[in-house]
Amino acid sequence: MGNNKDGAIYNAKELGTGKTLVLGLQHLFAMFGATVLVPILTGLSVSATLLFAGLATLFCHFVTKSKVPVFLGSSFAFLGGYFSVVAAGKEAGLEAAKALPYACVGVACAGLLYLILALICKTVGSKKVMKFFPPVVTGPIIIAIGLILAPSAINNCKDCWWIALIAIAVVIACNIWGKGMVKIIPILLGVVASYLVAAIAGKVDFTEVKEAAWIGLPVAWENTVFGLFGGKVDTGLLISAIITIVPIAVATMMEHVGDISAIGSTVGKNFIEDPGLHRTLIGDGIGTTIAALFGAPANTTYGENTGVLVLTKVYDPFVIRLAALYAIVLSFCPKFAAIIHVMPVATIGGVSLILYGMISAIGVRNMVENHTDFQKSRNVIVAAVILGLALGVNFSGLLGADITTAGNNATGAISFTIGSVKIALSGLAIASIAGIVLNAILPGKDVEHAENPNETLSGSLGKY
Repeated sequence: MGNNKDGAIYNAKELGTGKTLVLGLQHLFAMFGATVLVPILTGLSVSATLLFAGLATLFCHFVTKSKVPVFLGSSFAFLGGYFSVVAAGKEAGLEAAKALPYACVGVACAGLLYLILALICKTVGSKKVMKFFPPVVTGPIIIAIGLILAPSAINNCKDCWWIALIAIAVVIACNIWGKGMVKIIPILLGVVASYLVAAIAGKVDFTEVKEAAWIGLPVAWENTVFGLFGGKVDTGLLISAIITIVPIAVATMMEHVGDISAIGSTVGKNFIEDPGLHRTLIGDGIGTTIAALFGAPANTTYGENTGVLVLTKVYDPFVIRLAALYAIVLSFCPKFAAIIHVMPVATIGGVSLILYGMISAIGVRNMVENHTDFQKSRNVIVAAVILGLALGVNFSGLLGADITTAGNNATGAISFTIGSVKIALSGLAIASIAGIVLNAILPGKDVEHAENPNETLSGSLGKY
């Protein structure tokens, strides 16, 4: 271990206890803004999110033999899936809180898909697997995710545009002109600045914060998947949730591969080979499944923390594990969760407006950096079908979408009945399946998958 020729530190003991503790906090701040934004947007528990982000990170380090300095935080890729399931639940007479566990079942199944890919990678090698998921498939899927989410951001901004604009301005300023850590945590700074201004202007009601306890359990049983099966289960909604959400894992798994490559490039080690891609996939997949079962969002490898590695040149995974422990401790403070819960809707809207647009931009960037050839008609067709189906189905009034409330999760879906069970397929699910199949059967696909790493949906914001 020790320092390399560039001055990088692979052993935190060289720093001393004080600096190590501070570096752990810096990693916590780096992941914090994006990680808590997902439960804010979906209605999931902030406390459970922090708890299982920390636990998933520790588990991933265990599986990878403590070799990979990676943090697992909330994934934005599944937001559209949560919203679609909540909308379907509303049609079935369920309020959002009752529908979310169904979405969590879908996310848990998506996490298990990682294990299948891990087994295949271990058996036949990762390069052969990647040929079936080129950027011409994953890129348009990511673009569609951002475009589908965008209306909800506008609806939140409408609550108070000037508060939203403050959040937008701070995020942009930090991204363009920020230096060091400021450039890495623009989401967090945008949220804090807008929140503080709103509080000073009397736009925030802190009653809930005053009434919240300082210490409490982060998980409520009725909000977990296990609580769902304590009563009557809507089988059709359950199946629809699984079919809607599982295909999203195609994009997130490719994202995972890119992130591990990026971390390896930063540290100067090939983590795809050692400890192996199958191990990182297992850590991410099981972490996501367990989190979903207990009512927390899906997890993903976080680019923000890779940015901190670049900034500090401290590559010891122990520092990341320290941040995970901080997150776990913080999850047991209901008062802190209440502070997050009373955040102005417009603040959320301002930050998410940039974030959702950035998701789509990352899809474009994914294809550009991997040199997707749109001179080939087959690539144009694959991308066109994915985008057309994803957006067309999602916003089709004939398929259930209400354009007057589309930003509030009223989404279209193709529904059919098998026996007595009604199943609804979201536009994103249909588009993902169609894209994968088309790419596999159409002649002329690229033989080699490009090696340029993707960016995480949340983490890329700090690197533009």
